[in-house]
Amino acid sequence: MYCERNFKTKKELKAAVDLWQGYQNCLATMPYKCRKTTAWEAPRPVRVYQPGPFATDEPINGTVALEGPHYPQPHKWHAEGLAVNGVLVKVK
Repeated sequence: MYCERNFKTKKELKAAVDLWQGYQNCLATMPYKCRKTTAWEAPRPVRVYQPGPFATDEPINGTVALEGPHYPQPHKWHAEGLAVNGVLVKVK
């Protein structure tokens, strides 16, 4: 599976997922502080998808195997993650 954004390294992927999770935790605990950010400043969720003939329109839930960077570049990293409704919430 791929992420919508083309991460060059696994470290970039983990940082983006951690940033999104931190923002979600901030919204849950201190919404008055976090909502002051504009739409441009707020982090975006890391979404995953399955390309090719095995793709589905349903949201992806559960454990996913990720690889990157995207084709046609050679894959340089692989990761295992947990997706909820197509959004990565954890990366190993």
